[in-house]
Amino acid sequence: MNILTVKPSPHIRSGITTQKIMLAVVAALVPAIAAGTIVFGPRALLMVVFCAVVSMMTEVVCRALMKKEGTVADGSAMLTGVLLALNLPVTLPLWQAAVGCIFAIAVVKQLFGGLGCNFANPAITGRIFLLLSVGSDMTSWVKPFYYKDVCAWGLFETSGSTALDGLTGATPLASGDAGLWELFLGNVGGSIGETSALALLIGGIFLIIARIISPTTPFAYLGSLAVLTLAKVLLTGGDMTEVPYALLSGGVILGAFFMATDYVTTPITEKGKLIFGIGCGILTFVIREFASMPEGCSFSILLMNLLTPYIDRFTKTNPVGAKKAEKEAA
Repeated sequence: MNILTVKPSPHIRSGITTQKIMLAVVAALVPAIAAGTIVFGPRALLMVVFCAVVSMMTEVVCRALMKKEGTVADGSAMLTGVLLALNLPVTLPLWQAAVGCIFAIAVVKQLFGGLGCNFANPAITGRIFLLLSVGSDMTSWVKPFYYKDVCAWGLFETSGSTALDGLTGATPLASGDAGLWELFLGNVGGSIGETSALALLIGGIFLIIARIISPTTPFAYLGSLAVLTLAKVLLTGGDMTEVPYALLSGGVILGAFFMATDYVTTPITEKGKLIFGIGCGILTFVIREFASMPEGCSFSILLMNLLTPYIDRFTKTNPVGAKKAEKEAA
């Protein structure tokens, strides 16, 4: 006689695992990594590999110190390192990149209990930590293909190297002198992974087709930013090219598809994802227009991460047929 065992939900079984999801996202980032390596040279690839290795080593050490089961095999630490590297300038000293990785994994992730317990996206928080700590190096950019003019193919050049004198330049969002085609292909300065919109879109579309992420958040993010930028153009009589320029420049596409869709720190429901994306778009527009910094993607996603528990509570769904419990009579 067969014995039936009753267990709590969920009852849906799937072959997808955390490791498969993380590796799929890393695979989706390969076009952006390749584009960054072409534009900024071998040091871009070195930065990505270095950050991934440091992040994984940090997780191994943290789990050992806490006497907890190792989780480095799930791929989340590697993904954090890759995402953080893509948000860094190629000339950032490696020791500073290591500090950012250690902060992201040890403080933001493991200190709060590990994957699933972190309050914010570790890669974004690591980037903001570095931006506030070593702002000068984090805002020092080089022009595309700079490595052809320096020794050792740019492998060991940093933002403090004299070989880079005269090769630095502002990001296209700050300078406003890049063409839309250059922004789309990636022939511009900036962080390693944010320059080529084409490479990021290829990866983002792959994740949507593979059903790794929902299109709700990235479309809501980009759509709300486009609408607000269009409204600004219409009210001020500006150039209509400002709309695609706002979407293609900075780290908006990288953030929209790869960081605003993080499973742990973003809302669960589709309605919540919509609210989250719109909130990111609004905050990015406000920071760009009214703050003292041109880029607001990282800060907007971090702020919305903090609001995620409230969004989930506001948009939670009730089980079918559920009724509110009546208060017992006093």
